Amino acid sequence: MLIITIKQGKEKSLLAGEPWIYASAIEKVDGKPNEKMKAGATAIVQSSSTRFLARAAYNAKSQIRARVWTFDEGEPVDHALIKRRVAAALAKSAAAADKARPGQVVRRINAEADGLPGLLVDAYGGKDGYLICEFQAAGVDAWKVPIVQALIAHTGCTNVYERSDELVRKGEGLPVVSGALAGDEPPDEVMVTENGVRYGLDLKTGYRRR
Repeated sequence: MLIITIKQGKEKSLLAGEPWIYASAIEKVDGKPNEKMKAGATAIVQSSSTRFLARAAYNAKSQIRARVWTFDEGEPVDHALIKRRVAAALAKSAAAADKARPGQVVRRINAEADGLPGLLVDAYGGKDGYLICEFQAAGVDAWKVPIVQALIAHTGCTNVYERSDELVRKGEGLPVVSGALAGDEPPDEVMVTENGVRYGLDLKTGYRRR
């Protein structure tokens, strides 16, 4: 496993719960060369005095070098953690999803706010509709399979589609990819109602068509 050592004095933001670690805050990264180059590899983050600070997803190609998974030394980063985070996020947004009217898009997972840095998931059409995912960071991209499995298990929606923000993905050194991760792709256009305004939306790109 990689070990990220933070420069003396730069650990204050982590101790305050800040989930991002910038390149300028890192003193050194120890580990095997192939692990250092593996986007989203799990790393232990420690202070200059070797005090445990966090476990994070490391990405050598991003200015945000690491994104924190957990500040709990006793909590491993594994399939169980990912599935717990997905389940908790979906439970938190369940009320909004249940109240959604036909034609509404509902945010089900909201990245760092749900302990899944860089992951955005929107729902359209309930169980028979579509889940639209954006993997905007290397950590969640590396755990894509268990994330999709958990999404299907906890929502009953079998159509999961990956949408890419080209600028964000390239900034993370990740390939720009899109397509169905499970089930069917959404149609080229669906009708959406937002704040009383009805318009056509391409779920695959996020582009509005008035």
